[in-house]
Amino acid sequence: MRWWTVRAKKPPQQRRQPGKPRSAPRPWLRLPVIRLALPAFTLAGLAALVWSLVEHGGPAPVASAAPAPAPPGQPFFHPVNEQGLPAVDERKERRRQLVSNYQLADHTYCSYRDGSQYPTGSRPMSENADQNTPNAPVTEMNPMRLQGGGADRSVQLQTSQSRVYMAASEAVAFSLRAVDAAGQVRPLVITRAVAQGITYKGTRQTPQVSIAFADDGGGADPVPNDGAFAGVLAPAQTGLAGFKGTIRTQVSYNVNGKNGVVAFDVIYTPELPAVWTGQIREAVENGSLDFYLKAEVRMPGRYIVSGRVDDTRGRPFALLTFNDVLGPGPNELRLTMFGKLMRDQDAALPLTLRDVDGYLLKENTDPDRALMPRLEGKVFTSKKHPLEGFSDAEWQSEERTRYLTEFARDLKLASGELQAFDPGQPLPPSECGQKPLAR
Repeated sequence: MRWWTVRAKKPPQQRRQPGKPRSAPRPWLRLPVIRLALPAFTLAGLAALVWSLVEHGGPAPVASAAPAPAPPGQPFFHPVNEQGLPAVDERKERRRQLVSNYQLADHTYCSYRDGSQYPTGSRPMSENADQNTPNAPVTEMNPMRLQGGGADRSVQLQTSQSRVYMAASEAVAFSLRAVDAAGQVRPLVITRAVAQGITYKGTRQTPQVSIAFADDGGGADPVPNDGAFAGVLAPAQTGLAGFKGTIRTQVSYNVNGKNGVVAFDVIYTPELPAVWTGQIREAVENGSLDFYLKAEVRMPGRYIVSGRVDDTRGRPFALLTFNDVLGPGPNELRLTMFGKLMRDQDAALPLTLRDVDGYLLKENTDPDRALMPRLEGKVFTSKKHPLEGFSDAEWQSEERTRYLTEFARDLKLASGELQAFDPGQPLPPSECGQKPLAR
């Protein structure tokens, strides 16, 4: 008898008479059900467990989606014929990887050795062409920017400013001129020119300083009545004398009945951290030519000073840099013209030191420097030393030796792997040429 029929065939309960207590439940109605249900549940669980552990002959069937209908017209792509693909040559691929590793190691070693043969403070000017003329004016030409927004591209505004960074007591000159698409000068009228320090929220605004622009051939304007208007800003002589930061000069003008505006920005520092004494000397030391410049340091700290060197033919030759900490009081700053650089570049002596500028580096502040007075133009001319008297040895330092040793080890390992894999083939040509590996 199935267990679920037991309950279905229970005898009907008789109606309890009023006042007669309910009888206790009869256990014979439940015990057969429990005894039959427990074995059934146990067998079902064991069967499910066995089914999950047994490997079946194939994957369970899944419902497959019907293929999408092909779009009308030409197919977007054709199936790839995998049988037509060339087989991978594992030996050829391995050699390609080894050659690539060797070339990378060779390039790393050779490029570092060539790039570090001169010290960082004495580099060819060809590497620093953007620093060859630090005092040249910054010139631009842009479409006329209208005062209410937008631009008039039929009018081009030519602008220039003599410098971007300004030390105390220095002045900067601005100029502007309007031309049309054919390059013809258009009449321009300056309506307003005001300079003001840029301040941030929570700081007091600086006073506004008016700047006079003129086209009369005087002051910063070299040619009268040529359509170019020039003006000069000297912060130390105005209400901006104590301001430190960016000073913006905004010039309003009119061309062809339209109002335009242009802005010039300079970075000004009112303090002088150090001043030059004017005393300069030269010395041939350790196979190089050293220039010593004396300065009186008012604010100690790290100073960065740069000077340009031309040879006797007027060729821009090298950029010399001093980067070191100076204490207060009198100091000598050394700019070194490295001997091997002179030998390699065939310098024509005497050499001329020119356009020296420097600043005190300031951390965690804006601006990040305090400028020394710049030395514009020719500063010093050396003696006519014989070129053979200078050393042609590469620059050496602990850091350079350490890097060259590590890069040489990588190169030796890469070349050894390539030669062991294919001993019958020569190594690819090295970027170092005939120079031997450093030891």
